Amino acid sequence: MAKKAKKKKGAVDNNSTLATNRRARHDFKILETLECGMVLVGTEIKSMREGKVSLVDAFATIDNNEVYLRNLHIPEYSHGSWTNHSPKRTRKLLLHRREIDKLLGQVRDGNKTLIPLRIYLKDGRAKCELGLAQGKQDYDKREDIKRRDQNREITRELGRRVKGINA
Repeated sequence: MAKKAKKKKGAVDNNSTLATNRRARHDFKILETLECGMVLVGTEIKSMREGKVSLVDAFATIDNNEVYLRNLHIPEYSHGSWTNHSPKRTRKLLLHRREIDKLLGQVRDGNKTLIPLRIYLKDGRAKCELGLAQGKQDYDKREDIKRRDQNREITRELGRRVKGINA
């Protein structure tokens, strides 16, 4: 019989979400999403597996027909030595040439930007879900909040009617 491996405290398994950018869907309208690989050094992936990664100010740019992820904060690995990485270094994203060309055209044309939505592990490899986004205005955000509140109130009322509560 095979023994089960013990899971370290704070560690994540091979197919799990490491970080999500919750503000992105609030501040931007996501038009399209892409899955892309990430070029990382050894201590970065070890730190990510401990669950320490922040997407707060991260964004992607296209320079010299290559996509780079900027301002992604991966803290230094706790058991690292002189080989540790710098926490906010620029990291290269791996996409097919036709995907990069398509994104380049869309970003150059209008007021669209590339935002990382989620970082996760897939078969032991770090992946980034990249979203082509367009900024929302304040009134768009208010409309979304209003719509969410209305839907919540409708479901509450339906639940009350099903339960027979008259309030």
